[in-house]
Amino acid sequence: MHVLIIAQYFPPDMGGGATRAYNVAKGLVLNGVKVTVITAFPHYPHGKIPQKYRWKPLVIEHMDGIRVIRTLILPLESKGLINRLILFITFMITSLFAIPIVGKIDVIWAANPNIISFFPAMIYGTIFRRPVTMNVDDLWPEDLYFFGLTSKDSLLFKIGEQMARIAYHKAKAITPISPGYVPVIVKRYGANPNKVHVVRAGVDTNKFKPMKVLKEKNKFIVLYSGAFSVAYDFDQVLKAAKLLEKHKDIEIVLQGGGELLPEIKKKVKELGLKNVKIIDKILSREEVAKLLNTADALLLPLRDFGRPYLGISSKLYEYQAVGKPIICCAEGQPAKYIKETGSGVVVAPHDYRALAEAILNLKNNPKLCDKMGVNGRGYVEKNVSIDRLGSYLTALLVAILYGNLKR
Repeated sequence: MHVLIIAQYFPPDMGGGATRAYNVAKGLVLNGVKVTVITAFPHYPHGKIPQKYRWKPLVIEHMDGIRVIRTLILPLESKGLINRLILFITFMITSLFAIPIVGKIDVIWAANPNIISFFPAMIYGTIFRRPVTMNVDDLWPEDLYFFGLTSKDSLLFKIGEQMARIAYHKAKAITPISPGYVPVIVKRYGANPNKVHVVRAGVDTNKFKPMKVLKEKNKFIVLYSGAFSVAYDFDQVLKAAKLLEKHKDIEIVLQGGGELLPEIKKKVKELGLKNVKIIDKILSREEVAKLLNTADALLLPLRDFGRPYLGISSKLYEYQAVGKPIICCAEGQPAKYIKETGSGVVVAPHDYRALAEAILNLKNNPKLCDKMGVNGRGYVEKNVSIDRLGSYLTALLVAILYGNLKR
């Protein structure tokens, strides 16, 4: 079976969408599936396109057994709604450049951006007469509203709703990353529940695993690694750091890049925080795995947008895989997941005092940290490793291909 994946974001791009697309592609390859990915030139979130790609229509590469066709994208930072829309529209067009060279394909998986990628995937499906399945990393246009990028009364939101309705009805199958998405997809948009199958983001447990690395002695390090985006509440983190200043053996490390980076640096300076270290660098997945192992606890500070989170970040699986305790600042599905797996502690969004207390509690309870780390690693090995993810999705795609998809 040859699966074509349409994904604007793909490593080395940052973010959960790129990670999810890679994990699916690699998981399918591990299960004997041939995979071609059509993606944009590396660009997210900074908009800095490497010299070797600039102004070429497309470039063909190979990554971990995956054939990758990278197509033209504009050198724009993923900041603000206008820039994002320009990038989305550009990829919708340039992703079609690969039509003459993809070869014979059997099924198409529209990975990201949410909803947007489905439409070029439909063109491929029409040309090659193959079924199209649709991934759901985030709920669009709902998340655009909750992130404050648009209003429910706007023309853009209404267009987004109509696009989502078309995509959910036309797709042969829908693969949301979280069970929390299913009621919205089925009840709000009227999608057939028989074609909605939860496929979690998963994690490469061979890449993300406990490692022996050099660590700073006599320091309890709390680490966040990922995009500095509006989805995260770094104010809560910095205010907690301020409360912890007198504890000289605690350090908070923030690694990544994105639109909030200048604001975070400014606030660290304003607050005079000496216990916060910012690593302003985009790292490879291998480098991220090593960095996570230098920490004593890992942090997921989700912003409160007035409703519980329905999705589960792929970051949580990576955190669990390296065997570290997690401090999850969230409600909804992420909080439920952490509690059910016994892999960390849950703190209410915005509550920086509770976050500071959670950090102190973990620092003073190394046995609890070890237990949570073992619980997390054990869970992902048994349930969400990419080979298991690939096995499930392979069976699902075969069922779609032969017309015997069942819930």
